[in-house]
Amino acid sequence: MGEERRGYLYGLAAYAMWGFFPIYFKLLKPSPPLEILAHRIIWSVLFISLLLAAMRNWRFLGRLIRDRRLLGGVSLAGLLIGVNWATYIVGVNSSRVVETALGYFITPLVVVLLGVTVQRERLRRWQWVAVGIGALAVGVLTVDYGHLPYIALVLAASFGSYSLVKKRLSLPPAEGLFVESAVLALPTLAYLGWLNADGGAEFGHVSTAHTVLMVLAGVATAVPLLLFAAAANRVPLVGLGILQYVAPILQLACGVLLFHEPMPAARLAGFGLVWVALIIFTVDGIRGSRIRARDGARRTGTDPAAATAEPASALPPR
Repeated sequence: MGEERRGYLYGLAAYAMWGFFPIYFKLLKPSPPLEILAHRIIWSVLFISLLLAAMRNWRFLGRLIRDRRLLGGVSLAGLLIGVNWATYIVGVNSSRVVETALGYFITPLVVVLLGVTVQRERLRRWQWVAVGIGALAVGVLTVDYGHLPYIALVLAASFGSYSLVKKRLSLPPAEGLFVESAVLALPTLAYLGWLNADGGAEFGHVSTAHTVLMVLAGVATAVPLLLFAAAANRVPLVGLGILQYVAPILQLACGVLLFHEPMPAARLAGFGLVWVALIIFTVDGIRGSRIRARDGARRTGTDPAAATAEPASALPPR
């Protein structure tokens, strides 16, 4: 099996796992969202610690401690991913899986807007069209819901901002997840201590299966991230861009088909507009990638296909 094909399998596995996360987090009831989040953070830290110990890869901590700017950036990334995780768990366990799927559908458009406003990047004409249609879709869905789809917007804004911070930090996935989770670990431990003292903890009091699933939340967080990292080193950026829609499509299917969440005509129309925007955005991205590859090949005298197939580093949707 070729490396690129292997990369697509890794990527598909990662996005499929993220796509079925609603089923996993539903199984963690009756624990409230904050308790689920707390255990996700703690067990992620422990699992990644064991992984890094096995790899004997702790040198990055010295660099982190010496660089206050990097430490501040990692702390901000940890806060943003904590907000994203908490919002997602609240959305899933309040029967708003469809809205969480919407959040991850519009995340690429939010990332583009952050590129314009923060990075001072310039958008092509069709990218502006896609963003405009995405904004119209949010308007239609606001009318349908009777309020802003704030679960979706917080998910998209928090992960888009997290992506921007992570791009500037350039930490490897496992090390990045460890530090971001570790930043949240102290307040998380304090919360769990208070919850147990108050008698409100569900962990260890529901069933053996529930306890095991709570512990495995750390593994469920880390494994798809590591699979994604393996894919990112083997798959072209265009391929990763298309694969990223697997997760919200599966989440939407879970919400409608498994959990029987309503999908009235107005909501379907809003999602339809989002999909139109994403199709425009993706096609324009593929076209732009081919043009850049062709221009680069002309300048360097290399094969355009080889230029297009360079592995890319990108960020996962969770």
